[in-house]
Amino acid sequence: MLLLIATKNRGKFAEIVEALESLHLELTGAFDFPGVPDCPEGADSYEANATAKALHYSNATGLPALSDDSGLSVAALQDGPGVLSARFGGEGLDDPARNRKLLEALKDVPDDRRQARYVAVVALAFKGEIRGTFRGEAEGRILREPRGAHGFGYDPLFYSPVLHMTFAQMLPAVKRQVSHRGKALALAADAMRRKPDLLS
Repeated sequence: MLLLIATKNRGKFAEIVEALESLHLELTGAFDFPGVPDCPEGADSYEANATAKALHYSNATGLPALSDDSGLSVAALQDGPGVLSARFGGEGLDDPARNRKLLEALKDVPDDRRQARYVAVVALAFKGEIRGTFRGEAEGRILREPRGAHGFGYDPLFYSPVLHMTFAQMLPAVKRQVSHRGKALALAADAMRRKPDLLS
């Protein structure tokens, strides 16, 4: 069974491949379909963006598609950047530049008010319908400087009080156990394991 992972982010793709390894599926990424245009992500919720992407890529390729939409909600920023996390600070910035923008926005926020939450919603679509959505969250706080060389996005700044390190300091297998995306993908994998017809 071929399952399309609806992302062109190779870091995210690698995380998803590892999380779904036990299903023994053949996985391909959106980057393998250069003729399919990107799906606009203009919705105001993770669920809406994730379902739109899954339907877009499934309809365009005829394959079952799994997508995720994720973001960082920072209490001191009124839960921003939220669904705009990938575009925080403007289009065209890379991860280090967005991290610098976040640190600048929080420069006057004391350590005890830097609480944050990662959110991910995974959606599965096939044959023009959504077969399931799965949500995961992870609580943490934003540090004043990056730590670690793993992960992507805001991981170097996102400190987990559970493991006392940033997501970028965790090995992938460890991160998967506590991360927002890892939790959502675990729910999705369990659903596909129990109900194989989700992909048919």
